[in-house]
Amino acid sequence: MALAVGTKAPSFTTIDDEGNTVSLSDFQGKTVVLYFYPKDDTPGCTKQAQSFRDKYEEYQNKDMVVLGISRDDQASHQQFKEKYGLPFKLLVDTDGVITKAYDVDGGGYAKRVTYIIDGEGKITYVDANVNTSSHAQDILSAVG
Repeated sequence: MALAVGTKAPSFTTIDDEGNTVSLSDFQGKTVVLYFYPKDDTPGCTKQAQSFRDKYEEYQNKDMVVLGISRDDQASHQQFKEKYGLPFKLLVDTDGVITKAYDVDGGGYAKRVTYIIDGEGKITYVDANVNTSSHAQDILSAVG
């Protein structure tokens, strides 16, 4: 069961696809779309990532940060990002600590759940029934 709306988003620090250290606190004051997905370069996860890629400019225009996160390692994220021209950060959670903190552990992979976190660090929206093809538009519609 995913974390509830109104919950303080668990803080985390990890690395991204480029090896840079990334913390949730880096985005204080911004709206963050934190989307968990099972595996790089699989059909559903690719569709979902491409939907965010294709709508990325709209997210930027709303001053929203998009972060994808899975249990894959940095090398896998780097290849996935390059292969599909993904303009947003992919975060590494190989040990599953973040996946567990956000209650989306599927037993060795992350369940497909998206959280919207406001500038104060509170979860304002949860989507646990993701349509991979239209997901980025669905999130934009939900935030208005």
